[in-house]
Amino acid sequence: MRKHLVLIILLSGLLLTSGCSTTMNGAQKGAGVGLLAGGLVGALVSPNKLVGAAIGAGAGAVLGYMVGNEFDKYDQAQISQVAETVPSGKTVNWTNPDTNKVYEATPDRPRKKSGRIQREVIIVAEDGTKIRAKVRRNSDGTWDMI
Repeated sequence: MRKHLVLIILLSGLLLTSGCSTTMNGAQKGAGVGLLAGGLVGALVSPNKLVGAAIGAGAGAVLGYMVGNEFDKYDQAQISQVAETVPSGKTVNWTNPDTNKVYEATPDRPRKKSGRIQREVIIVAEDGTKIRAKVRRNSDGTWDMI
């Protein structure tokens, strides 16, 4: 019974990390990978496999979420800088220092909608993945993705 529960926990994590990989952000992917790794390690090192897997999965998910969230923050800061400073139609590149992934971004012209400035930014990852991000300027000068 315990082996089955450990297997269910680990398979749930596997489904979490593989099923929606194109729509998950870095924090969610990090949590899924952390859940899998933590559950596996916990089950292997603990005398009580079920408790070890549960504790390891929980700790791994939290740690993975924190690491993945930091990756997202860097890239979001770069997108905000692009939206604030880059002229429409000009392409700029950046490399995330934590992941070494290279991105290029090209903002569209600013538009006013609902009293706030908005821009569309086309982001292309080095693997060819293309994202159309809409960003909105806040009253404090920061930008949020819509």
